[in-house]
Amino acid sequence: MSTEQIKKAYEDAKSQYAALGIDVENAINQLNNLSISIHCWQSDDVSGFENPDGELSGGIQTTGNYPGKARTIDELKQDIEQVIKLVPGKHRLSLHAIYGDFGGKFVDRDQIEPKHFQSWIDWAKKVGIKLDFNSTFFSHPKSGNYTLSSFDPEIREFWKNHLRACRRIAEEMGRQQGSPCVHNIWIHDGEKDKTVSRYEHRKLLQESLDEVLAEKIDSKYLVDCVECKLFGIGSESYVVGSHEFYLGYAVKNNMALTLDAGHFHPTEGIADKISSVLLFVPEITLHVSRPERWDSDHVVILDDALLGLTQELVRSGQMDRINVGLDFFDASINRIGAYVVGIRSTQKAMLQALLEPTAKLREFETQDKNFQRMAYLEELKAMPWNAIYNYYCEKQGVPAGTGYVEKIEAYEKDVTSKR
Repeated sequence: MSTEQIKKAYEDAKSQYAALGIDVENAINQLNNLSISIHCWQSDDVSGFENPDGELSGGIQTTGNYPGKARTIDELKQDIEQVIKLVPGKHRLSLHAIYGDFGGKFVDRDQIEPKHFQSWIDWAKKVGIKLDFNSTFFSHPKSGNYTLSSFDPEIREFWKNHLRACRRIAEEMGRQQGSPCVHNIWIHDGEKDKTVSRYEHRKLLQESLDEVLAEKIDSKYLVDCVECKLFGIGSESYVVGSHEFYLGYAVKNNMALTLDAGHFHPTEGIADKISSVLLFVPEITLHVSRPERWDSDHVVILDDALLGLTQELVRSGQMDRINVGLDFFDASINRIGAYVVGIRSTQKAMLQALLEPTAKLREFETQDKNFQRMAYLEELKAMPWNAIYNYYCEKQGVPAGTGYVEKIEAYEKDVTSKR
């Protein structure tokens, strides 16, 4: 589409939304203020740079061998720079601890320091993005079935020291970037079959977290989040850090809770949890993913589950307490394409939610006008929201429509195919 066609479609769509009392420009501004935390691990299949030839463990698995994965920090940075050229808005990058700049030397996880991430901090300032962080408890000789909840005190101490190190790294990131670094804590601890000592392991996890988190760090630099999971590969029967455990822990300690779209029962969505959880914890972090029958971390697409999630975010009226991040990794397709489709799909779902006449719909509910509410919600499905998104892309100087496809193809031809 030409610029003139995009603008005309936008003006027509704007008029249609205005008839419903919706301020389109306000919706665009709100969308533009949404900084999505882009996960670094789609670019390299969760290999990291601690031991790039190591095998994934702890319930983490990638499938596919599409050529062109990032092999070095410079290649990963190059890929992320390409991605942010193809999506509108200003976003963040979420790093795992195994992505440190270790200078070709092995640094064990209990020994990592802010200096190992200084090059990332400097790069982020240069390209105009902020950083978030994740402790890495998987894919390590000492991870096994249990880390922070292990019966072995030496194993627990090793991982407590890792967590302490990660919190200090995240603090330094937040300090230097002038924006709190969201630090996510997820452990894979659990077992494949029936487990007798569930209470004992959970008690040890509680004690480990209490000990490490006793070191207070200013929230203007660091936001700690705890993330639950129902099951994983190798932990089908039992995961120590369940939803009930971490919900209770977050409420008791007044800390943020992470909800991952794939970490619940295969028929269970996280959208309805948001309005409850926000009543009891200060912040929520979302890992937007797409489970296909299990926690498969497929590339996010614009489906009913994603739209339902973004609708709940907007309808809650608490967007300033919600951090939106992505968590998927598909090694079977072009990795840059996976990033761009996932980010743009998330933005499109959010825009549709922002273009709802929320006040009018609430008015219908208070007046028990359920037919009218249903009618409006149905009519909204056919509204020309995509004309608004194309205009937003045009204003931001990124390709509208499918224009990004040829850009990604060119990048593959010139860059990733030569790796």
